[in-house]
Amino acid sequence: MSRYERKESAVRRLLEGAPPPVPPELCAQAVRRGGRMLRRRRVVRRLLWLVLLAGAVAFAVWASVAQPWAPPPADTTPPLTRW
Repeated sequence: MSRYERKESAVRRLLEGAPPPVPPELCAQAVRRGGRMLRRRRVVRRLLWLVLLAGAVAFAVWASVAQPWAPPPADTTPPLTRW
């Protein structure tokens, strides 16, 4: 009997048998865990929005101070041709 056939027969035995009993407290545990996961996701989502907003504000402040759209000042003076 090959390895595949042994696995297949083990799976068939599991599927043909009666389903295992479910503990009665399983539903309550799942509800608690799901509530925790939802609260955690909500907090993480709010923190990410807060970080994004802080980054946008920081960028706006930097852009208003540095004015990167303005041409840089010239390092040398232009030649004087009109005297």
